[in-house]
Amino acid sequence: MDEPGRPTPTLRAVNPWLIAVAVTVPTFMEVLDTSIANVALRYIAGGLSAASNDSEWVITSYLAANAIVLPLSGWLSTFFGRRRYFLLSVAGFTISSLLCGLATNLESLILFRILQGLAGGGLQPCTQGVLLDSFPKEKQGAAMTVFAIATLIAPILGPTLGGWITDNYTWRWIFFINVPTGLLALAMCAAVLEDPPYLKAQRAEFLRKPIRFDTIGLGLIIIGLASLEIVLSKGQEWDWFGDPFHRVHLLVAGVVGGLSLAVWWELRVESPVVDFRPLADRNFAACAVIIFCAYGVLFGSTTTLPGMLQTLFGYDAVHAGLVLSPAGFFSLMMLPVVVGLLSRGVDARALILVGALVMATGCYWMSQLNLFISPWQVVWPRVVQIVGLSILFTPLNVAAYASLDPRLRGAAVGLFALLRNEGGSVGTSIAKTLRDRREQFHVERLGEWLDPLNPNLADAFGELRTTFYGMTGDPAGATVMAWQRVSDVRNREALSLAYFDCFWAFAVLALTLVPLVFLMKRAVAEKGAHLAAE
Repeated sequence: MDEPGRPTPTLRAVNPWLIAVAVTVPTFMEVLDTSIANVALRYIAGGLSAASNDSEWVITSYLAANAIVLPLSGWLSTFFGRRRYFLLSVAGFTISSLLCGLATNLESLILFRILQGLAGGGLQPCTQGVLLDSFPKEKQGAAMTVFAIATLIAPILGPTLGGWITDNYTWRWIFFINVPTGLLALAMCAAVLEDPPYLKAQRAEFLRKPIRFDTIGLGLIIIGLASLEIVLSKGQEWDWFGDPFHRVHLLVAGVVGGLSLAVWWELRVESPVVDFRPLADRNFAACAVIIFCAYGVLFGSTTTLPGMLQTLFGYDAVHAGLVLSPAGFFSLMMLPVVVGLLSRGVDARALILVGALVMATGCYWMSQLNLFISPWQVVWPRVVQIVGLSILFTPLNVAAYASLDPRLRGAAVGLFALLRNEGGSVGTSIAKTLRDRREQFHVERLGEWLDPLNPNLADAFGELRTTFYGMTGDPAGATVMAWQRVSDVRNREALSLAYFDCFWAFAVLALTLVPLVFLMKRAVAEKGAHLAAE
């Protein structure tokens, strides 16, 4: 039996880089859809005559469906065969994308987004498994670079592309662009993909036994993950545990109860639908926590920064996206450098450590901004942050599987992808909650200085009232307008401080990843040899 991690002999000699391109294209589009619709929600709500708050379900439904399928991908890949399951996923994602673009009301769009998330959820782990099997271990750094293009660059470019499409065409083309890309990817994958012998043997052995689907485990996981996605998306709107209808309380009970029982059940059942055994590996467990937090920082800042630019600085969706775009360019430049260092035997732990520190530096830099900045003063801190994430991403994916039993790889890639996506959801929710709560805090603190005994306020108020009186000739109206101007300035300052607090929190979160690196075993890619973990 061929060992996973080495190119396996097949009936057709296919260049591994052709395979990499074929599987990366649909995965890139699937990950892109996690962020591309964020900037178009108000356009979607207007186009479908729906409430703005209700349009958030377009994002929540997709993420929830995605989260349900990701940990199941190992079982589904074994049951259908990885090649067949990948092709079904690409076809389902393409068809559901077409239906999303044709949706006539919000309810149908949410339904089609659920189908899109269910179909596309298996693409990430399958792509990672294909790349790991197609390249020898000394070239796995290069393989993970290709994977990084799909899972790291896509969410960075999502808001930019979504804003440009929405402003220049219509929000429906956010989904329509998946159709020709999906058809092309489907044809390419059908031509070049083939399951390696060890997967065929594994599937044959699996099918020889009576198939006992873990219905209980699946149900518990669906309850836990769906409740988690809903509470993360709607918790702030429902006032968290202050919710008078106790929706948050019920959902939190579903998260804790569902996931706790799921772990307990899956560790005891003979054929678990989700295998948690990879978490027993020290490297994999540490890398899983790091990727969860790193993507929390990425998605949290990616949603916070455009909101700050649009609300405080008057940017439209396109220009806010353009400010974020240079980071993607520098990220692409950094990935080959990281691969070169890995191929020369640099310890993956060292690169992960450097990446975490650089990412924390970029977040801290953004926390020190003010209201008198130019676009380039936002671009460079963002570049530093994304470069840090680019430095740690590939080594993280390499080190995670360095000492893992190859037989657990199918389950491991699903778990890793799940934690990566859930980290993004948690980071987005934390950013939204922290911004709203800190804004309230800063409004109160700044308001402590706004009293009639403050000479600076008295002077400013007098000048404002005189100015407005000269404009209107109404003394009562001038007084009201002057106080309103003072209130607007206070609220703007409070909101800016709240945004900067979010970036400061992300910097702290990035720094907390540093101790985890020292818990990992050494992992180096030695030329001509296997990836070694000591």
